[in-house]
Amino acid sequence: MNEILTHVDAGVTTLTINRVEKKNSLTAAMYAALAQAIAQAAQDPSQRVLVIQGHETVFSAGNDVADFLHQPPTGNDAPVFHFLQGIATFPKPLLAAVCGPAVGVGTTMLLHCDLVYAGDNAAFSMPFVNLGLCPEAASSLLVPRLMGHQRASEALLLGEPFMAEAALEVGLVNRVLPPTEASAYAQQQARKLAAKPLSSLIETKRLLKGAHIPAVLERMQEEGGIFRRMLTEPAAKEAFGAFLQKRKPDFSKL
Repeated sequence: MNEILTHVDAGVTTLTINRVEKKNSLTAAMYAALAQAIAQAAQDPSQRVLVIQGHETVFSAGNDVADFLHQPPTGNDAPVFHFLQGIATFPKPLLAAVCGPAVGVGTTMLLHCDLVYAGDNAAFSMPFVNLGLCPEAASSLLVPRLMGHQRASEALLLGEPFMAEAALEVGLVNRVLPPTEASAYAQQQARKLAAKPLSSLIETKRLLKGAHIPAVLERMQEEGGIFRRMLTEPAAKEAFGAFLQKRKPDFSKL
């Protein structure tokens, strides 16, 4: 089964995470497929708008833990970093439709989207600390900019889920809809954008985001180095071991 579906219609490219039986958890191969599709959409003038979506019951549970431990990112050439750099620098409108759980990278990728539409069942979380890790995708830079320090600290230090209405309040999403309507609404908005002059869309997005991209990429690289180091340390080993053994982690001595 193809775990990343690509559909192009009327200038709108839609990437669907299609691994619902595994809660749309992402493997290295899926990151590579996403990165390749994003790079192609960036270069192809007939692909004017990009939409990322999951299923109406789940957007993404984040990294597939077993695959992640088997193929941990070892450098900036890892598929996950190609994906993150791709969405951070994507020059055209980038939309997302998010329903159900959006865990870890399922939330942090949204920081790089221009428009995000959420089902009212969406639950966002960035539980990196709970896994003995640090933030990624430049979220340590972008979440405080978006939410302010206190709310960012709550989201990144506690790592607890927050629901769609809270995400709307802090500006992470543009609109909250019934889960059965979120993807259709994102497509409707994408088609509106695709009918506009591509040069105007690209230049407007560049003016909105261009000044921040160097800092975002620098923070991604800094986070990535710390993240890779922390993966090998006792706290992460305890967290992932507890996850696989279905028990509560014990960090009392770490």
